[in-house]
Amino acid sequence: MSDVSHIVCPHCFANNRLPSDRLGSSPSCGKCKKPLFTGQVATLSANSFQAMIERNEIPVIVDFWAPWCGPCKSMAPAFEQAAKVLEPNVRLAKINIDSEQAIANRFNIQSIPTMACFYQGKEVARQSGAMDTASIVRWARSASEGL
Repeated sequence: MSDVSHIVCPHCFANNRLPSDRLGSSPSCGKCKKPLFTGQVATLSANSFQAMIERNEIPVIVDFWAPWCGPCKSMAPAFEQAAKVLEPNVRLAKINIDSEQAIANRFNIQSIPTMACFYQGKEVARQSGAMDTASIVRWARSASEGL
């Protein structure tokens, strides 16, 4: 990571330049003034998905899920807990494959839940199946190690 990181706001999806040593100091968005790191999972749409995975200079773990999926619903609280542990070094986000089918097709999502780790616009790791909080954190750290 460079001395300056580009961080996408999870609220307004504006791009923010931030000194890397300030990631952990509760920075706010320059546009909407809301916190850049909330310890919560960002909900993405087709428009915000591109901004989140391409312009962030921290790894982004995306949970591909659907509201009718039992394992997805059972994993959701663990994914939320993992966000509290992993930020500000890793951003967690989710995208509903029912409402964003083109993205699910683009990334060839065959089963859900599926988590994919993106870094600077590229998918670098993928894991399918429901996981508990500790397993999500362990996988996310392993997938983003050395990026």
